[in-house]
Amino acid sequence: MILDSSFLFIPSQFRVDIFKELARILSRGFDPVLLSPTRTELLRMAEKGSPKMRQQALLALELAEGCLIINVEQSPEETHDDVIVRVAEDWKCPVATNDKELRKRLRIIRMPVIYLRQKSHLEVEGNIL
Repeated sequence: MILDSSFLFIPSQFRVDIFKELARILSRGFDPVLLSPTRTELLRMAEKGSPKMRQQALLALELAEGCLIINVEQSPEETHDDVIVRVAEDWKCPVATNDKELRKRLRIIRMPVIYLRQKSHLEVEGNIL
C-alpha cells in the first residue's frame, strides 16, 4: 500500500494512530510503501515550511521510517501525485491519502483508497484484494 504525505500528517493533526487503524481495517499484514518523490516532498516541507508545517513534516518523516522506501523516477513534468497515480495503477496497489484531489484521480482509475473519515478513523473506498 502506497502512503501519501497527507496520510502521514494524520497522527499530528488528528491524533489517530494510522498503523493501528490500517491493521484494524485490513485485518491482515500489510507493507506500507513510501515512494521516493513523496519522501523528497516531506524533506522539503521539513526544511522550508512554516514552523507548524516543519514540525508535522518531521513527525511524518519519523513515521516514514516504518515504511519501505521505493525509489521511482519522476519526470520533470510530473507532480508527486502524478507519480503516485502512475505507480498505483502499474502495481494495482491501494493508496492511503487524505488528499481530496488525489482520491478523485484514484477513483477514476478504480484504485482502492484508504482515507480518514470523521477525523477519527480510517475507511476504505473500493475493494482491496
